[in-house]
Amino acid sequence: MAVEDQCDTSGRLDIEAIRSLLPHRYPFLLVDRILELEPGKRAVGLKNITINEEFFQGHFPGCAITPAVIIIEAMAQVGGILLLSMVENRGKLALFAGIDKTRFRQPVVPGDTLVTEVAMLDARGFRGRIKAVGRVNGKVVADGEMMFCLVDHPGQGANGPEGTKG
Repeated sequence: MAVEDQCDTSGRLDIEAIRSLLPHRYPFLLVDRILELEPGKRAVGLKNITINEEFFQGHFPGCAITPAVIIIEAMAQVGGILLLSMVENRGKLALFAGIDKTRFRQPVVPGDTLVTEVAMLDARGFRGRIKAVGRVNGKVVADGEMMFCLVDHPGQGANGPEGTKG
């Protein structure tokens, strides 16, 4: 099904539409919802941070703080959705290729909602570059630029990525 057909009138994607675009699954699917999507231009996604996240068992006991790599990955997954929402990228897999100019400005803790806005900086051929800004309660907690490369999805069939039922 085309991404446009999965969006509601405001450009939102629910978890099943997200799962049809990204190969990630629990516990590593870090986007709960797409709030806005303009394929090839921008996307806004969210991740609700709960104390039940597996990484909080060790980061840090008695002082739960979301690891920076998890914040980056959540932002990258929204970027992947933006790239994969483009018609020319159907049947592709977005691989994280690099980060630049990235800063972490405030901790993200259980109970927070991480809202990530990504904007396309460049998308040519098998490469893409985005600007990502993560916010909690309107305050910037992380920002940076991310690069992706696109490859043919090895599990792509007529019904989308393998494992979408699990």
